[in-house]
Amino acid sequence: MDQVIIITGGSRGIGAATARLAAKRGYAVCINYISNEAAAQALVKEIESAGGKAIAVAADVAKEADIIRLFDTVDQALGPVTALVNNAGILETQMRVDQMDAARLTRIFTANITGSFICSREAIKRMSTRHGGQGGAIVNVSSVAARLGSPGEYVDYAASKGAVDALTIGLSKEVAEEGIRVNAVRPGFIYTDIHAAGGEPGRVDRVKSAVPMKRGGQPEEVATAILWLLSDEASYATGTFIDLAGGR
Repeated sequence: MDQVIIITGGSRGIGAATARLAAKRGYAVCINYISNEAAAQALVKEIESAGGKAIAVAADVAKEADIIRLFDTVDQALGPVTALVNNAGILETQMRVDQMDAARLTRIFTANITGSFICSREAIKRMSTRHGGQGGAIVNVSSVAARLGSPGEYVDYAASKGAVDALTIGLSKEVAEEGIRVNAVRPGFIYTDIHAAGGEPGRVDRVKSAVPMKRGGQPEEVATAILWLLSDEASYATGTFIDLAGGR
């Protein structure tokens, strides 16, 4: 059976690094993106030029209909998904809780929580032996913010990742007998452009002195952990977390 992976938010940062490594490991890769078609298509060409197989599919994980279309497209183009990386996530401008409005919270929670739930649902429908599938693996990209809380900056984002942690634990037990493993990685301060969305592109360099290893992490370091959790080498790991935060 071909190994088919869907990586949400796959056109940049951790998602793109995961797509490159997955392709090298023999997966047919679906790179999901929301708006940056140029980056997604460039990554597809990069993977194909190295002998891999990849497609790019635009879909907003905050919209259920988009997620359904994403999975249907992969069914037709690559075959049933065997690995899902719930990587897509958003944050907004740094602020305190007493400055946040409900519209902001809805945007954050819908993309980061509901999106992970609905993508997982669609993957399980295809992977689960209960539904006639052959099994598979899901890795959720959480954050050490779920443990640390991100006070004064992103308590809403941290709360959304706390929900992703709970999803990981509960879902892993729910589908453990159905051939599906569900795990998560919790990155810390990683050099990606998500920090620019929060209004501070140089955030990693500002805070790295608080990290015991005294440096930020690279997307490739997170991708390696994701691919291990998806692999047969992690065959007895489910409901578990790998923190990639330099000791934070």
